[in-house]
Amino acid sequence: MRVWVDLTNTAHVVVLRPLVEELEARGHEVAITARPLSHTLELLDDWGHPYTALGHHGGAGRAGKAHAAADRVARMVRFGRGQHFNAALAHGSTDLPPACRVLRVPNTTMFDYEFAFAQHHLNCRAATRVLVPEAIPADRLARFGARGRKLVRYPGLKEEYYLHRHPPDRALAAALGVRFDAVLCVVRTAASYATYLGGAESTHLPGLLRHLVDHPDVDVVVLPRTPEQGEAVRALGLERVLVPPRAVDGGALVALADLVVSAGGTMNREAAALGVPVWSMFEGRVGAVDEWLVREGRLKLLGVPADVVPVRRDRVDARAVRRDPVELLRLAVPGA
Repeated sequence: MRVWVDLTNTAHVVVLRPLVEELEARGHEVAITARPLSHTLELLDDWGHPYTALGHHGGAGRAGKAHAAADRVARMVRFGRGQHFNAALAHGSTDLPPACRVLRVPNTTMFDYEFAFAQHHLNCRAATRVLVPEAIPADRLARFGARGRKLVRYPGLKEEYYLHRHPPDRALAAALGVRFDAVLCVVRTAASYATYLGGAESTHLPGLLRHLVDHPDVDVVVLPRTPEQGEAVRALGLERVLVPPRAVDGGALVALADLVVSAGGTMNREAAALGVPVWSMFEGRVGAVDEWLVREGRLKLLGVPADVVPVRRDRVDARAVRRDPVELLRLAVPGA
């Protein structure tokens, strides 16, 4: 089987890597396309898997996104023509499903946040299969054309599958300059380029960082999504706030952390999957997965920075949940 996988954001590399590796271990051939955005290509380079970079991100505005998407879909069609793909897979790509529709390639689109309306109106209708967590009610997806046999749901979090064989890298914290005996706080900035945030940065971030470093035993590692975000954090001039110069293994860092505060979704759910105390400072509409995690006591919504009390976590009581990625692969690529 020849399988086409498209990666359009940083998180998609770690989400789909175990599925790609499992496909290849089973003798299938996988071709990867990738959109240059944030640290996507850096993580692919670190992985070492061959890929073809196509297109560019159009920014936070709808007009720019539409132009970039149209250009990339055309490039994707040219790439896929004559490749004889049997199946295709992406997480949140708005480019792969329409390209596959033109090329008549069966394809699965995955996502776990249901309020990206513009994205889902396109990818759900163009895709052959829509794969989402069970936590998202089916009636929230019907408006996008994801209903009946097209809609497939899986238990738990996607992070519980790709963290299955993801051990913490204990040398990572030292390499970043974190003190051996420090309380490690990991902070993730907002996906300001996402349409559903309209270019907005988190209003909590500067106050949160100042609150955290008021505690002398705390070291903070901030993982920005863009160079501009990294420069803005460095410009605050706060001691013990560390900004890595390039992409790092976020899952491994979360596994080492005493607490996580993120303005995005994936890192929040990585922490929840690994049993790490986590606060969300996401300023968009709260999705069903986060609603479920809040009810389960695995995620807290940040009100004010003082809500976060930085203390060393009890790793013995951590409620880590890990699932076999093969279970997800069976749903994502039928017949593989």
